[in-house]
Amino acid sequence: MTDATVYTAKAHAVGGRQGTAKTDDGHLDVQLGYPKSLGGNGEGTNPEQLFAAGYAACFLGALGLVARGQSVALGEHSLDSEVDLIKDDVSFHIGVRLTLNAPDVDRAVAEDLLHKAHQVCPYSKATRGNVVVELKVA
Repeated sequence: MTDATVYTAKAHAVGGRQGTAKTDDGHLDVQLGYPKSLGGNGEGTNPEQLFAAGYAACFLGALGLVARGQSVALGEHSLDSEVDLIKDDVSFHIGVRLTLNAPDVDRAVAEDLLHKAHQVCPYSKATRGNVVVELKVA
C-alpha cells in the first residue's frame, strides 16, 4: 500500500504568540495572545488551546473508527483535552491529558477503546515518543 495525501490544511500566522493565525479557507481566523499565566491579558487564543482543540477533535474521529470496528455503540460521548506548556532546563515542551467521557460504555471497554484510538490517531502518532500523553476515562 502506498501512502497518499488525502488533505492538506493550510494556515498563515503573523506575529507569533501575539499575532494572528488564519486558514486559507477563512474558517479559522484568530487573534493570538499570551494567557494571563504567562503575563498576557488573556484576550487572544494561544497555540496550546489550538492544539488541544485539534487533538480532541482528531482523537474523537479515531475513537469512532475503533468503536465502529469493534461494533461498540459509544452513545453520547466527548473528550476533554488539556495541553500543558512546560518549562524545562533548556526551553519548553508540552504535555497532554485526554479524558474520555462515555457514560453509556462499560469502563473497561472505554479504556480499551481509548488506548486503541491512541494507536491510530494521527495526532497521537505525531506526538508519540516526544510528548507524554496521559489517557483516562472519566
